[in-house]
Amino acid sequence: MSGHSKWHTIKHKKAALDSKRGKLFTRLIKEIVIAARSGGDPDSNARLRTAVVAAKAVSMPADNIKRAIMRGTGELEGGQIEEMMYEGYGPGGAAVLVAIATDNRNRTASEIRHVFSKNGGNLGEPGSVAWMFKRRSQILIDGEKAAEEQLMEVCLDAGAEDIVDGGGQWEVLSPVESHQAVMDALGKAGIPTDSAELAYVAENLVKLEGAQARGMLKLHEALDDHDDVQNVYSNFDIDEDELGSME
Repeated sequence: MSGHSKWHTIKHKKAALDSKRGKLFTRLIKEIVIAARSGGDPDSNARLRTAVVAAKAVSMPADNIKRAIMRGTGELEGGQIEEMMYEGYGPGGAAVLVAIATDNRNRTASEIRHVFSKNGGNLGEPGSVAWMFKRRSQILIDGEKAAEEQLMEVCLDAGAEDIVDGGGQWEVLSPVESHQAVMDALGKAGIPTDSAELAYVAENLVKLEGAQARGMLKLHEALDDHDDVQNVYSNFDIDEDELGSME
């Protein structure tokens, strides 16, 4: 299971999304604003549709969603958000991609560099690790909400490429263009999702243990806590038993 999806699993187990509800709303609003720049109609803008669905899933008020879309289309002021990606390495040489949405590039660059250096990592040059990841649809499903056979029948027929057992959670991977079709198929089958997004998924994983594993999780959490960070992707892998001993 990729580092990004494993991090989702960790946050899910700790109910971190509930404790950081305000930050989650801020992230989703930024994503809606950015996505709406390509068009304010979710029916014809796949990225915006995905963002709106995610916002509704956490009970974001409809007015908040509408205002965010209007900021993105320029109907309201306040849509000057710049999108960028930082690349670097964490403890044990694990690759890290950090998706940013900011209104101050210089401030954010300095702060992200500091987070890396403070937590045993280092910020790299553009292109240094991005080649290790592939843009894909990534949908996470509680392992108790669906059986593998059911998921294979529903998702593969809709265009999914792979279904991975992540230890208590299924990871459904699909080409970007099949994202909505797989989501629609899951909805029709009555299968709820823990998360659904267009993510950067690692092609190969780096196994971490002991101090390196703990250090990587600390770096991941520090980056995730930054106000301008939308997502953190990594290629780390930690055994479930060791992961359990850290909780």
